Amino acid sequence: MDLSNLTPAVGSNKNKRRIGRGPGSGKGGTSTRGHKGAKSRSGYKKKVGFEGGQMPLQRRVPKFGFKNINRVEYKAVNIKTLEALATEKNLEAVTVADLLAAGLVRKNQLVKILGDGALTKKIDVTAHAFSKKAEEAITAAGGTVTKA
Repeated sequence: MDLSNLTPAVGSNKNKRRIGRGPGSGKGGTSTRGHKGAKSRSGYKKKVGFEGGQMPLQRRVPKFGFKNINRVEYKAVNIKTLEALATEKNLEAVTVADLLAAGLVRKNQLVKILGDGALTKKIDVTAHAFSKKAEEAITAAGGTVTKA
């Protein structure tokens, strides 16, 4: 093996035409950039969303509605889910940590208990918020409601 039979590894080199290296290369002169305009000049950078002078989409589409910056978002958990969890794990009290361990909520998520389903056993529930129906159902079954 000597220098005469060295070749690059397969796929390592792209056979790319070198531009801007004189008229003999076939890509000299304007170096494939055309003649005038912003794209022919160095330092050209297109703005995000620029559509060639046409009114951009984000300006054509009307804005509407209202986003409340103080909105508090809760993860909803129904009473029937609580009862299923309590019977499966044999729990007297259900807390946010139990829901987290069961994979029903994520870490740092606020939990709101909703009143879908029926509650047959006494459960003490601790969560961040409760609907009126859920609160009534839990207390009617003999359990207690604690807001965390």
